[in-house]
Amino acid sequence: MKNNFTVVIPARIDSSRLPKKPLLKIGNKSLIQRVCERAKKVNPTRIIVATDSKKIKAHVEDIGFESILTSSKHRSGLDRVNEVANKMHFDEDEPILNIQGDEPFVPINMIQTVGESINKSSDICTASCKFENDEDIINANNVKVVTSLNGYALYFSRTVIPNRFTKDAHIHYKHIGIYGYTKNILNKLSELESSSLENAEKLEQLRFLENGYKIKVINFNCHPPLGIDTPEDLKKANLLIKNEKI
Repeated sequence: MKNNFTVVIPARIDSSRLPKKPLLKIGNKSLIQRVCERAKKVNPTRIIVATDSKKIKAHVEDIGFESILTSSKHRSGLDRVNEVANKMHFDEDEPILNIQGDEPFVPINMIQTVGESINKSSDICTASCKFENDEDIINANNVKVVTSLNGYALYFSRTVIPNRFTKDAHIHYKHIGIYGYTKNILNKLSELESSSLENAEKLEQLRFLENGYKIKVINFNCHPPLGIDTPEDLKKANLLIKNEKI
C-alpha cells in the first residue's frame, strides 16, 4: 500500500565544498541513489529528483527513478521543489516531502513519520534528534534547533544554541534535512522574499519563521544521521558503508 505523499529530492550540481556532490560515490552507489533508495522504502506515491543538471537527471533515470530538470537560479532546495510541484500540476493539498539530496542515511521511520504528519498540526513539519558528542555540536555544518515546550521551532542556527553554560549534549538537537508541507504552503513559502536571518545563517527555514509560519519539529530517538557536506563527511560515509554500520 502506497503512502499518500510525494517525495521530491532537490539535488544541484554545484557545491563549493563538494563539486558534483550528488554523483559522488558512497560505496558502490552514488549519493543521490542512496537518498532515492531510502525514500523508496516507505513506498510513497511518487519519488522525483529535482535537479539543475542534465548529468544528474540522466543518472537518476538510469538507476530507475524519475527526475525533472529545473532552473539553476533557485535560492534554495525549497524553490527547486516548488518548481517541480508547479510543473507537475500537483493539487493544492498534495502532501510533499522534501528530502535534502545530501541526506543518504535518514532513518526510514523518520521519513515515514514526517510524511504522515504533513498538514496535521502545523504549516511545516521537520525532524530532529539529540547530538551525541561535543565535536558534532560545535560543527557549523550541523544545524542546531531549539523548540518550544510543545515542539515548535523557535530558532535554527549553525552556531551552538542554546549557549553552553553547562556541557550537556542532551539539550542540543540536530536539525535533519527533511520537510513536509502541502503544495499550497510550499507555493507561499517560495514567494517569500529572502530574509535577513536566512541570509546570515544560510538556512532557508529561517525565512519561514521570520514570516510567522509554524514549524513542527518531531524529535526522534536515534543516532544523528550523517549528512554529506564536506570531503570529510564523504570519507566518514564510505567508512560506515565499508564497516557495514549502516
